[in-house]
Amino acid sequence: MSVDTQTTAAPLDAVGQNVSPRKRALTRLLSATPFYLAGVLVLMAIVFSSLRPDAFPTVANGRNILTDVSILLVMAVGMTYVMVAGGFDLSIGSILVFSGVMAAKTMGAVGGEGWLPVFAGLGVALISGIAWGLFNGFCITRLRVPALITTLGTMGAALGIARLITDGNDVRTVPLSLIKLSVDQWLGLPALVWISAAIAVVGGLHLANTRFGRHTYIVGSNAEAARRAGINVDRHLLKLYALSGLLAGAAGMMSLTRFATTTIAGHTQDALQVITGVVLGGTSLFGGVGTIVGTTVGMFISAVLNNGLIVIDVKPFWQEVAIGFILIVAVFIDQRRRSRRDRG
Repeated sequence: MSVDTQTTAAPLDAVGQNVSPRKRALTRLLSATPFYLAGVLVLMAIVFSSLRPDAFPTVANGRNILTDVSILLVMAVGMTYVMVAGGFDLSIGSILVFSGVMAAKTMGAVGGEGWLPVFAGLGVALISGIAWGLFNGFCITRLRVPALITTLGTMGAALGIARLITDGNDVRTVPLSLIKLSVDQWLGLPALVWISAAIAVVGGLHLANTRFGRHTYIVGSNAEAARRAGINVDRHLLKLYALSGLLAGAAGMMSLTRFATTTIAGHTQDALQVITGVVLGGTSLFGGVGTIVGTTVGMFISAVLNNGLIVIDVKPFWQEVAIGFILIVAVFIDQRRRSRRDRG
């Protein structure tokens, strides 16, 4: 007697009918946060294009958006790791400034216009970022200071030390080779865009496919369960904050490359923009949920909104208002999603 194993193995939907694997995959794709956020992104582009067809949908403006988002996306990759693990980091903007100042001072001390001072500055920027990240991680995991308070404190400390080093003035000792890197284009796009894309791809694959990434999700979902499973939660969090600091240091060097100066006063909103983009992308403030793909889409929503408001001549202050309210809405949606998940 034959048995129809395919029929008996197929799962049932809400009305008791069989659901094919292809339909389930399509349903999962359509309900995924990055998918409908991409729809929101396209809708925003259409609206701004219709309002300013001569300025928004142009190649030059598209290149500006990609360049604007590149530096923030690098920090957003690190923030996604931290938030998936249930953490938080407000200090990334100040770490970016501190790392940029240290890199500029180093390049000025080494001297010359070639690549040697650039590599020296890059090394110092990354070390500076890691140092601040490790300090954050140490305070949070060893001293048990809440992440919000710790990173709020280092946000002020890193920016204050950067100002002490420079007397509050921007440093412009940038070699010509670094300025050339910001001007040159590869396949029609600035090098910064490709560097940012590479970091996002590597970060996304690492988070989704490695043991380290799986441990990050487990720690964010239930830290106590992670400890009982043999994961050293404190050491893992320390590595995550070091990674966030490292990427903020890299972003500091990228900012120096783009603007050829430290722009000390120009990064006060970076942390807010990054957190908004990460939460918009589906990463939960409560940990355990999030992807780099979603973060990338979320960052582009913020960047397109900022760029579109500028293009249609809205006052810059309204951009801050919009970003603030978008963050509140994103957190509200995250809470609703978490409630549904807990009930399910």
